Amino acid sequence: MSITLRIGILVVGTLFIVGLVGLLAWGLSNRSSITGLSGITRVDQPAPDFRLELLGDGDITLSEQRGKVVVINFWTSTCPPCRTEARDLEAASQVYQDKDVLFVGANIQDTPEPAKRFLDEFGVTYPNGLDVGGRISIDYGVVGIPVTFVVDGDGTVARRWVGEIDIDTLKTWIDELLAGAAPEGDTEGVNKDSYYRLDEL
Repeated sequence: MSITLRIGILVVGTLFIVGLVGLLAWGLSNRSSITGLSGITRVDQPAPDFRLELLGDGDITLSEQRGKVVVINFWTSTCPPCRTEARDLEAASQVYQDKDVLFVGANIQDTPEPAKRFLDEFGVTYPNGLDVGGRISIDYGVVGIPVTFVVDGDGTVARRWVGEIDIDTLKTWIDELLAGAAPEGDTEGVNKDSYYRLDEL
C-alpha cells in the first residue's frame, strides 16, 4: 500500500471520528435533561423558607407549616400548561383539604389583576400569592414553569415535578409522605413538552 493511500485512509478515518464526536456533542448540548431544569439543586435539601403575601388577605410562612406536606406550584397566567393543570391542582387540593396537606401557588411575573382573573377562571381556592421581586423563585432555582415542589413535614424538598403535573403521581407522593413511607418509585418527574423557560413566556 502506497504512502499516499495510507495517508488518505488516515485522513478519512480521522474526519469520520471527528464528525461522529461532533454530532454526539451537538446532540447532548441540545437535549434538555431533567437535571438542567428548574429546581434540581433543591431536592433532598431543606426547603428555603419564605413568607408569601396572598392575593386577598393574609400571608403564609413556610416554616410555620412544619408537620404538614406542602405542595408549592410555581405558575403564571400566560403559561399554557399552567392553565391546563390548574383545575387538576385545585381538585387535588380538595381531596386533601381535611388532612395535613397545604397547597400553595407562587405566581411569577404577573400583576395582581391577571393573577386574580386566572384564579377565578379556574376556580382555584387554595392560597396563592405573587412572588414579588422573584426571591422565592430564585431560592428554589426556578428558571421555567410550571414546576411543583413537595415539601415533607420536616421541611425538606422531597419531590419535584417539572412541566405540567401528573396528578396521579402527585397524589401517590403525597400519600407516601403522609404515611411516612419511603418512595417506591421516582421522586422526580418531568414533562418537557409542557415546560416553558421564563424567557420564552
